[in-house]
Amino acid sequence: MRRSHILASLAAALVVMGSAHAQPAPAPSPVTTPVPNADGVIQLHSANDFDTTLARLKADVAAKGIRFFDAIDQTGLGDGAGLKIRRSTLVLFGNPPLGVQFLQANPYAGLDWPVRMLVLEDAQGDVWLAWTDFNHIARRYRITNRDAQFKMASEVAASIAAAAATR
Repeated sequence: MRRSHILASLAAALVVMGSAHAQPAPAPSPVTTPVPNADGVIQLHSANDFDTTLARLKADVAAKGIRFFDAIDQTGLGDGAGLKIRRSTLVLFGNPPLGVQFLQANPYAGLDWPVRMLVLEDAQGDVWLAWTDFNHIARRYRITNRDAQFKMASEVAASIAAAAATR
């Protein structure tokens, strides 16, 4: 395992261990890395296999009371079209009272809401979670009056990814 993967896994584990207190403090952001050739996309390496990562992501969304919209099996879509790709599932979820505030600020932000988180397996068999950086979304739609909401969305997405990525 590469050093960056080990560090990311350890950081994510610390986030989860810190949640055992009766009054949990906001989880620190996991160690993420930018995705090459994809502006505004961040990723987190998972210590789990694909199925476990996906199941843990869905479970954490449910545990947080966040609305689950759908999971799109992109590999299955490719298979149906006779096109092979590595394992890839796009999960859509969100909290309408939070997300709709972005739509109020700029209706075109609906192109990025609800939240999308991708679980994918790379050529080496490593599993990753990827999502759009909320600061990038704010810049993309020139939303300058919702900093606290973007901060909250960033923290929640990082927390969900960390819960899915740790053992």
